[in-house]
Amino acid sequence: MDKKVIGTDKAPAAVGPYSQAIKTDNFLFISGQIPINPATNMISGDIQAQTRQVLDNLRAVLAAAGGSLSDIVKTTVFLKSLNDFASMNEVYRQYFIDCPPARSTVEVSGIPKGALVEIEAIAVVKT
Repeated sequence: MDKKVIGTDKAPAAVGPYSQAIKTDNFLFISGQIPINPATNMISGDIQAQTRQVLDNLRAVLAAAGGSLSDIVKTTVFLKSLNDFASMNEVYRQYFIDCPPARSTVEVSGIPKGALVEIEAIAVVKT
């Protein structure tokens, strides 16, 4: 089994000793993305703005591997507060219109850099 590190400057750099994504065969394992804007290296906005940025970051990592959001088969959403569940879903459903991936959502006590949301993903990419 070959493993290839996937990375892009169009998504924020890892905030620890891990890769943005690892590709093996047709699977792409994307590390949790937080809402850091790669152009400013800042986190800003409410849960909806942060969810948009996280999904844009996921899209950028997928593109670096030759994939798109439609290739995602599973996500895990980490929320600082489950009170944000409905607002996060309003944005999330705009990115996954047809055949949304399987998903788990959990509330956590903290997310790096004080973010409100983090999302990790598994995709099947043919390139």
